[in-house]
Amino acid sequence: MRVMNLSPTKPDSIWQQIYREAQSAAHDEPVLADFFQVTILDHDNLGDALSCHLANKLASNEAPASLLRTVMDRAFSTPDIIHAVAADIVATVKRDSACNLHLTPFLYFKGFLSLQSYRAAHQLWAEGRQSLALLLQHRISLTFAVDIHPAARIGSGLLIDHATGLVIGETAVIEDCVSIMQSVTLGGTGKTSGDRHPKIRKGVLIGPGAKILGNIEVGEGAMVAASSVVLKSVPAHAVVAGVPASVVGDARSEEPSQAMDHYFKCD
Repeated sequence: MRVMNLSPTKPDSIWQQIYREAQSAAHDEPVLADFFQVTILDHDNLGDALSCHLANKLASNEAPASLLRTVMDRAFSTPDIIHAVAADIVATVKRDSACNLHLTPFLYFKGFLSLQSYRAAHQLWAEGRQSLALLLQHRISLTFAVDIHPAARIGSGLLIDHATGLVIGETAVIEDCVSIMQSVTLGGTGKTSGDRHPKIRKGVLIGPGAKILGNIEVGEGAMVAASSVVLKSVPAHAVVAGVPASVVGDARSEEPSQAMDHYFKCD
């Protein structure tokens, strides 16, 4: 049964819910009891469990789990980051009709897992540790088929649904409460240097396969329809569609990212 109304700013509440769900899942599926024990039940808090889970998933000869665990432990003990993690879990449970448990994105959803891995890489980038940040980006891309540059600036309360083929460029900005579907590109338009990637404002919904290119803005509460190619800035609360995209109507809600309604009527 779906559990709602947990505060995204209280990681401890989210962790307690995940822990209870893991206990129930281990009871219901005994063959996976050891899996739930190692990934959830052996840990004391959300950050510790997530650090272990991601370090094991992303490990390679070049980036062993022990090295990644050190990076992840530091990232997920940072208050701003762990609060963003909790907000992303809540967003996923509320908006994804296939997700009924807080445990599910934590263990299985590569959109959520790649986003949290990016958060650790972004911390490294901000500290000037660019080589390690880029190595982590490389591991995220190979493991999850998601390519997020560690310099991109991303808020909290995001749903990245399915995630395969997602590309987010170096100077991209994504504000809070955005929902992004699979195969989306937030890219540049060529070899231009400097600030060259899109700025996605709060509450935006980006449909599957959409390509948003260049240093343009998608205004607050706007919606980009599936497979659109967006080359010009999008007004707040507008719906754009097509190749190249143009305004075809107004969003049905203040925050399309929350409603997750991909249908629209043309004016």
